[in-house]
Amino acid sequence: MNQQKIISLLPAATEIICALGLEGNLVGRSHECDFPESVKNLPVCSDAKFLSGASSEEINQQVMEILTNALSIYQIDQEMIEHLKPDVVITQAQCDVCAVSLKDVETALINLLANETQIISLQPNTLADIFGEISTVASILDAEEQGKQLIEDLEERVNIVRHKLKFFPDKPKVVMIEWLSPMMVAGNWIPELVEIAGGKSVLAENGKHSPFVTWEQIYDENPEIIVVAPCGFSISRTLQEIDLLLNLPGWIDLDAVKNNRVYIADGNAYFNRSGPRIVDSIEILAEIITPKYFSFGYEGAAWIKFEM
Repeated sequence: MNQQKIISLLPAATEIICALGLEGNLVGRSHECDFPESVKNLPVCSDAKFLSGASSEEINQQVMEILTNALSIYQIDQEMIEHLKPDVVITQAQCDVCAVSLKDVETALINLLANETQIISLQPNTLADIFGEISTVASILDAEEQGKQLIEDLEERVNIVRHKLKFFPDKPKVVMIEWLSPMMVAGNWIPELVEIAGGKSVLAENGKHSPFVTWEQIYDENPEIIVVAPCGFSISRTLQEIDLLLNLPGWIDLDAVKNNRVYIADGNAYFNRSGPRIVDSIEILAEIITPKYFSFGYEGAAWIKFEM
């Protein structure tokens, strides 16, 4: 029986641990870890320095000001972590804005944790990276068989989508909006997810960080499908700021808008989390992009069609 005590400072890592059947080993979590529901009972070991309820533009300004001063946008509860005495702490080195980073952990805990405490840092950029890091985490936590089975199950679901769309002739242009102000489109693994689901991702490259773009760039691409899934935002949270898009010059001229193919998805629960639910994200995109082929049951909860 694995007795390692684990603190996860990354929502995706928390989901990986639980999917491996090791939820009982978790002794602490980040303020953002919220799935599965049961992990909310764990002690919270971090917090954000910015106001999460602010507007997209205000959040961006706060974050940029904090980072300009060479500070982390997250704070770690050192006393709590010391009290919990973890054997393993999991964090990430992918993005200083998305979650507590390796730098945060090393700075905060350098003189705190015992030498035998292991820090695992995740840094995926592609779908293959995500699966590879699930395998790595499983190996480190002595759960190799569970990891192998989990990856097999996830890959089987991906292959079902791939196979069904093998001869799908049309790949509509898809813009995935990851932040509303300033405008950012989703990079990293998202372009690949779009391609698997039957679309053609534009303005972002697979495996590369999400780029800031101008409205003119999106307008010139004239996408056939727009999916709005801001990082860390639920559907209801995104709806609070949807006017930022509706008021853009030429919005109603886009093919996606004229053909009623604008969608809002839960960017907090899916897409931005590099854990097992990344495959849910592929299935969500398949429902959106190729609805004649797929109906997994996500509509209404994980995504909605935005009605003008």
